[in-house]
Amino acid sequence: MRRFFKLTVLVLVLLFSIPHSAAALAQNDISAEFAVLIEAESGDIIWSKNENTRAPQASTTKIMTALIAIETSSDLSRTVVIDPSACGVEGSSVYLTAGEHITMEALVYALLLESANDAAEAIACEIAGGTEEFAELMNIKAAQLGLNGTHFTNPHGLDNEFHYTTALDLAMLARSAMQNETFRKIVGTKKILIDSENGTKRLLLNHNRMLKIYNGATGVKTGFTRRSGRCLVTSASRGGVELISVTLNAPSDWNDHTKLLDYGFSLYERKTLAEVGQYKYSVPIIGSKTTNIICENTAAVEVTLPKSAQLVETIELPRFAYAGISEKDTLGYIIWSRDGKEIARTPLCAQSSSEPLKYPSFWEKILSFFGIRKIK
Repeated sequence: MRRFFKLTVLVLVLLFSIPHSAAALAQNDISAEFAVLIEAESGDIIWSKNENTRAPQASTTKIMTALIAIETSSDLSRTVVIDPSACGVEGSSVYLTAGEHITMEALVYALLLESANDAAEAIACEIAGGTEEFAELMNIKAAQLGLNGTHFTNPHGLDNEFHYTTALDLAMLARSAMQNETFRKIVGTKKILIDSENGTKRLLLNHNRMLKIYNGATGVKTGFTRRSGRCLVTSASRGGVELISVTLNAPSDWNDHTKLLDYGFSLYERKTLAEVGQYKYSVPIIGSKTTNIICENTAAVEVTLPKSAQLVETIELPRFAYAGISEKDTLGYIIWSRDGKEIARTPLCAQSSSEPLKYPSFWEKILSFFGIRKIK
């Protein structure tokens, strides 16, 4: 069993105070009844207001609908025949017609850019056979993501007393969805022309104004009903830092999100913890002609952190190792933690190999004693 030694160092990521631009954001600075701002990589909550209170979410529901459509469709270019029940759905629409042939990808674009309720119904019918059946899939996915304050009854977000979420759950859903490259591409699209096999062409325009007015905005989804008020989920990226903001029932949502995101970007930065080969250590080797092996980190490590964060850096390596190590074998780790929680680690890998010493057998010793050479 290897005996490890640990070298622990306190690393000050920032040695100066938080800039004036990071002055506290008061609760009444945000018009939303429910709101949250998170850092996307870690999921850390930066700012919140009634973030765990259940509320209607309107068309931000379609984040989940799209995610399921993308994840369950092995080929988004496959053709979908529009079910008659998907036509004439209340609210926003791209006016699908019964029997129309259109790709699943086009339906997802219509769902997320034009917030088309008929596209949501068409997706639900195609994937699960109906709205109720699809809602079951949505609730299963919500449970898998740990969204304990969320429940779905439909794929579009039209009002229902049993259809609700929380600002924090919605942020975590958006965080998961934005890790899907297809979803990320679609919600970042400002406009696109789609067509169906019968020749119908539709120009889709993204309703998310943040993509135009906020530098670095990358998504995600708007929503509105009289019951829910104005709902908005925004993702934005600057300097390698990605944030997600959510507001529910927000009379001034565009301004709310600008304030929230500006606040978050003033507090966080992308930090390089290790360059390739920055850390090198020598480990003694037992049972080999090689007395020591150099190990080093073979990958760079970057994380997003508060500018005021203090990190603890721990080096874990064995006091010695036995012969038989191959090049690139992992001998130990560098671990970074913050507030007692590990935030990153990288392996320390051997840069050479060590062959075990070959000792003569009993008979080889006897033969050698009498001066007899073994014929190979």
